[in-house]
Amino acid sequence: MPALIHHTEPAPTCLPPDWSGIGGCVLPVAAGAATGLLRCHALVLTTIGPLLAEIDFAEHLCGPGTLLWIRPGQAARFARPGDGDDPLTIVFRPGLFGTEELPGLSPDDPSGPARQPLTPPGPAVFRDVFAHLAADAAGPPGPVAAALLRHELAALLLRIATLDPGSELRAHIESRTFERFRRRLEERYPHTRRVEDYAAELGCSVRTLTRASLALTGRTAKQVVDDRVALQARRMLAATSMSVAEVGRGLGFGEPTNFGRFFHRETGLSPGQFRGRFVTGQPAAIPGQRSPAD
Repeated sequence: MPALIHHTEPAPTCLPPDWSGIGGCVLPVAAGAATGLLRCHALVLTTIGPLLAEIDFAEHLCGPGTLLWIRPGQAARFARPGDGDDPLTIVFRPGLFGTEELPGLSPDDPSGPARQPLTPPGPAVFRDVFAHLAADAAGPPGPVAAALLRHELAALLLRIATLDPGSELRAHIESRTFERFRRRLEERYPHTRRVEDYAAELGCSVRTLTRASLALTGRTAKQVVDDRVALQARRMLAATSMSVAEVGRGLGFGEPTNFGRFFHRETGLSPGQFRGRFVTGQPAAIPGQRSPAD
């Protein structure tokens, strides 16, 4: 069975079936579970809890009724610090919905709603929705069943979007400028870290891009670029068997020493030190961002 999470050990997880692109899933919840990179979207709802979820190196202790939306490519690890049932999990493939298919919501947008754990006001409603989705996904395949699953999932995603006020921040000109920058960054960060390149591609000045970045994130455009590269480096070091040199080359660094200097500047650790936290089974380091003044 294909794995939901990339890592070196097999896990009792699954990708959504091809006929629908939507499925139920059992997460690898265990002490010492490996950190892996998700290959699809995962909606996780704790029932009894607690669940310890480490998403992109930030730890979240999720009590009953907590909802997580984990995106493709994010680094994830799960553990259960106490007794409780496995969380309810729905997975769906990237690209399942078109950009204009759900009003005001693009599910594949990494800055979309529920970037942080949510606690829905009516957890029983969400438990029922998750249970129905999982049951329908496990039923006989076919075009009618696939259409039903898409409608059920669309309703669930829109319901999640209404719970997250952060999904409404799209109004003024700086928001639109930053949104265009962020989308371009997702495509181009392995190839260039020069803010001048992004500004030229977007038809604006570096000053305009920096002003928009500071307004939306409190960080300069250059820091936003470097944050994204450093995050991907941490993901690859923690969850793949690629060498440090291979990780650096994949992110556009021609020399391992240049990558090492960049990584240490951004995280305070060498690539080897950071990876050692995962290889030795020690708690994962969560390096902080540079301050906006750096």
